[in-house]
Amino acid sequence: MEEAASAKSHKALVLNTLAFTACFAAWMLNGVLVTYLTNNQIYPWGPVEIGWLMGIPVLTGSIFRLPAGLLTDKYGGKPVFTAMLMFCALPMYLLGTVDSFWGFALCSFGFGLTGVGFSIGIAFTSVWYPKKNQGTALGIFGAGNAGAAITTLFAPTLLNRFTDAGTKLEGWRTLPKVYAAMLLGIGLLFLLFSTNKKPTASKLTLTQQLEPLKSIRVWRFGLYYFLVFGCFVAFSQWLVPYFVNAYYMPLVTAGILASVFSFPSGVIRALGGWLSDRFGARRVMFWVFATSCAISAAVIVPKMEVYSPGRGVMASRPGVVSEVSHGSIVVGPDTYKLQPKPGELKSYDESMAIFPTKETWQEPAVVVGQKVQKRELLAKGVTRIFFQANVWIYAFLVMVIGIIWGIGKAGVYKYIPDYFPQQVGVVGGMVGVIGGLGGFVCPILFGYLLDWTGLWTSCWMLMLALSAACLWWMNRTVRIIEQRAAPQVAQSFERQPEQSSSNGS
Repeated sequence: MEEAASAKSHKALVLNTLAFTACFAAWMLNGVLVTYLTNNQIYPWGPVEIGWLMGIPVLTGSIFRLPAGLLTDKYGGKPVFTAMLMFCALPMYLLGTVDSFWGFALCSFGFGLTGVGFSIGIAFTSVWYPKKNQGTALGIFGAGNAGAAITTLFAPTLLNRFTDAGTKLEGWRTLPKVYAAMLLGIGLLFLLFSTNKKPTASKLTLTQQLEPLKSIRVWRFGLYYFLVFGCFVAFSQWLVPYFVNAYYMPLVTAGILASVFSFPSGVIRALGGWLSDRFGARRVMFWVFATSCAISAAVIVPKMEVYSPGRGVMASRPGVVSEVSHGSIVVGPDTYKLQPKPGELKSYDESMAIFPTKETWQEPAVVVGQKVQKRELLAKGVTRIFFQANVWIYAFLVMVIGIIWGIGKAGVYKYIPDYFPQQVGVVGGMVGVIGGLGGFVCPILFGYLLDWTGLWTSCWMLMLALSAACLWWMNRTVRIIEQRAAPQVAQSFERQPEQSSSNGS
């Protein structure tokens, strides 16, 4: 850890951010490429094969984050980052030559290791900055998440160009080769211009390096990151079919709206780092979880049209029905006015209805000549409730929660160098593993929830539960700290590492 930021620090940050952006763009490639190949019937892969090919890079890039973090702590970021970039260029290139599911799976496993670029970069960035600037520096580095939006926006255009607008479908094989050249080029750039630096923990044994993993605090940070990063990765892919199926959007439009979610979430991470430095990670994360709960609850309600019993009309005294019409019912000497059903029910699809709307009417429940008693129902009430769940409002709220999660991603990693300054690589790697697994697990859970409930918004029910769990655990930890310390001391914990032991906090 440096005592003050320097020109070398900023150079390392620029190179790390550039490399991470390229890694994230490569990591998300199958989401576009496999969809293109199946939509154009180049390969007859079903939903199971598609799911695996999209998930394998996310899975492998997640489970190897811990070893990558350990290697970075041991040998420094320059050799590890360079080796990873150059190695991943090979399976990425070979992806353009294979012609089977298993070939795709094996190459996806190989280039999926680009996902470890995060744990390498976190460790290699933190050693170049003093503690007071680490949140901002790590936030800027984390903006490389915008690589997901780069692939979503530009890969379809490149595929269209390489295949000559779909007339030469074999041209798709050029895209992975372009990505391979990008990885190789940045690997060479890193080799030539980066300066290696190792933390003091590089002298520790493997057992000493892994010692922090006994702390429940590491796993708490992992749950936080499962939400703000893992769910970000999951929704970066899930929102495309969501917009297509729930709002009948064209595929291109759905892709653009999904990019509106992923791009700001990536670049805003730098602001999250600055806020964490300025106000403390705990305060930032409290607002992240609280806002995530609020927005998840707001978008849970699906587009719907509900009919329910409304206010009816009852006889005020006994009599015989002598006349029945849509507007009134005559019983003896009494005439009861009805609210007739509209000739045509309103449709709000072409307007922007923010709140649910309702229409009510009354329908006769008796016939001419029928004897009725006092307080007997003459006309039943009907209430129609319509909620548009407007797509543009939904897209806006999704963009906001993406930004909130982007801030949270920086907040989580502000914690790590505070509490584990000599094991940033291993702790950051473990937290990254848990978060990355969220990107693999959540789409599977979304699919099961959709199957069980029939509601596309069921994925947001899961987000609400997960956000509430994170908020509860963080508040519980704060209460434990306050109980162990004097009230005046507890106030200082807003910006300082927790001093309690690791046996419950």
